[in-house]
Amino acid sequence: MDVAYETWGRLDRRAANAVVVCHALTGDTRATGRGGWWNVMVGPGRPVDPARHFVICANILGGCRGTTGPSSIDPRTGRPYGLRFPVYTVGDQVEVQRALARRLGVERPLAAIGGSLGGMQALHWALAHPGELQTAVLICATARLSAQNIAFSEVARQAIMRDPGFRDGDYDGAGPEAGLAVARMMAHITYLSAEGLERKFDRRLQDRDAPGFGFDAEFQVESYLRHQGESFVHRFDANTYLYLTRCMDYFDPLGPGSPLRDGLADVDARFLVVSFSSDWRFPTRHSTQIAEALRPGGVELEQHEVASPWGHDSFLMDVPEYLELVDRFLRRYGP
Repeated sequence: MDVAYETWGRLDRRAANAVVVCHALTGDTRATGRGGWWNVMVGPGRPVDPARHFVICANILGGCRGTTGPSSIDPRTGRPYGLRFPVYTVGDQVEVQRALARRLGVERPLAAIGGSLGGMQALHWALAHPGELQTAVLICATARLSAQNIAFSEVARQAIMRDPGFRDGDYDGAGPEAGLAVARMMAHITYLSAEGLERKFDRRLQDRDAPGFGFDAEFQVESYLRHQGESFVHRFDANTYLYLTRCMDYFDPLGPGSPLRDGLADVDARFLVVSFSSDWRFPTRHSTQIAEALRPGGVELEQHEVASPWGHDSFLMDVPEYLELVDRFLRRYGP
């Protein structure tokens, strides 16, 4: 398979300073720099600093930004895999991250770090492969999606699959653009908070002083969501969105009967678990559930809730307390 990735900084002589950045649902390799999706976390003077760290960020298995996934060409048919691509898990994504790290000369990364789905990858890596990670940084992550989370994902998938352009996943050209845009708009609401929306938009009108009493984008928040949906369809694949959301649904490494839960005594990675006060997608109770499952096994863990008005997307924002927590943690255990 192909894996698209970018690196920054240099690996030290002991190969002990590597930080693997695991992106969230719709991310890519560009964690920092021009157009970087995580410039608040990765870059010069930031907690993950190429002056100190060898930073690796790959497009995850099943992605559509260079790594093999449903939009890749099946060599047997000469057409995109579409829904013939196998359903995969977070564990499968971690295996690809591990293989890439080894290819780059890294046997034991200093850290795997990520927000949301990225944090889920870091959690699985630390649990499934004791001894391989020095630390795991989980930001607004979860060990299992709630029924509400799965419900939101199902609505998004149905918006895509019921679009006439979907064609059972064998679309050409534009594909189910309307369905994918609606899926993105709906999901984006769950990444924000009521307070954040009030601060950013309130009930302000878009380009007018009085309501037009029609169905155009009258309010600024409507215009914002439409822009999010329309821009998303130009950079993301609909089948990929189906697979990645389903991958998150199945994640349950600490559930009853999980072999990973039975092996906690062997986990030697140190954990930093961060949540945000206004995140209602993966609220603090999700982080607390992770901590309560890990601590009885003797796992060393630090948990914090950070005040922020920006909801689930807070991990992408310049929230000083949160960034200081990560910086201090990585300096404590790093070279």
